[in-house]
Amino acid sequence: QVQLIESGGGLAQPGGSLRLSCAASGESFRYNAAAWFRQTPGKERRFVAAIGWQGSVTVYDDFVRGRFTISRDNSKNTVYLQMNTLSAEDTAVYYCARLKGPTVTTRSTDYVDVWGKGTLVTVSS
Repeated sequence: QVQLIESGGGLAQPGGSLRLSCAASGESFRYNAAAWFRQTPGKERRFVAAIGWQGSVTVYDDFVRGRFTISRDNSKNTVYLQMNTLSAEDTAVYYCARLKGPTVTTRSTDYVDVWGKGTLVTVSS
């Protein structure tokens, strides 16, 4: 069974940047699409971005498009989320996800078959 381990969360100032990483262990997820979701207390987990298995297709939610970039390095079994121009509204726990197929067909959590444990991102001055 694959395990997804996120890293790179922490405290950032408004306007700053962070880079999240999601490393897979146990088995490869290079042939699966992958995604990032985020969640704040009392709210549902929300789609942020996704990437197809080859890395050539990416999908973003409107609130991060132009600020966040999802990428992957299949040789390292790792997916990244570069987050720029952060604001307080980006404060959340960010979760990495392996999707059930090779392509991004939906933004629903129903298409996730493996979740990471999450990494906290706090944007504050």
